[in-house]
Amino acid sequence: MLTVVGMGPAGLHLMTPAAREAVAKADVLVGGKRHLQQFPDFTGEQFALGANIPELLNWIRARQEQSIVVLASGDPLFYGIGTRMVAHFGIENVRIIPGISAVQYLCAQSGIDMNDMWLTSSHGRSVCFDELARHNKVAMVTDTLCGPREIAQQLIARGKGYRWMVIGENLAMENERIHFLPVSEVNADYDMNAVVILDER
Repeated sequence: MLTVVGMGPAGLHLMTPAAREAVAKADVLVGGKRHLQQFPDFTGEQFALGANIPELLNWIRARQEQSIVVLASGDPLFYGIGTRMVAHFGIENVRIIPGISAVQYLCAQSGIDMNDMWLTSSHGRSVCFDELARHNKVAMVTDTLCGPREIAQQLIARGKGYRWMVIGENLAMENERIHFLPVSEVNADYDMNAVVILDER
């Protein structure tokens, strides 16, 4: 059985009981190095996940009789590896245990409701900034190539510098920081983050 487990934004404290139970019963554990390091007592076989997705798919196929758990950051189906697993193996062969996404966590910490919010990601993908600028409330998972500063520059170029950006750095970690800034004032570098863009604070 193949199970994809959402770990939440960071650490083990936001994992659901169902997610923890799946890991405890797994024969095989797959995840990024920082995910695997959080289970030092796991004695089964492990696969360190990076950009090696084709290799991973073949590796999983050879072990389908075992209980395999793939660890995903945040929620597996919010621009996560769960989508790839379902597309490749079929939903009838994949169990998804949802997790708290970075966007959900940031909104909860900031008191921002998620009603009418347009959700997207710049993580490893190109962003349609015209589409982004068209929406009044946007949440994004970012990456090092397209973070808050780059997003702000694109919004300013489209006349949206008056908007507000909520930037959540290192969410759910000890060094978590949340910034509320006008888009026109976003010009710094930020650690691992997600953002919410609003028409007004």
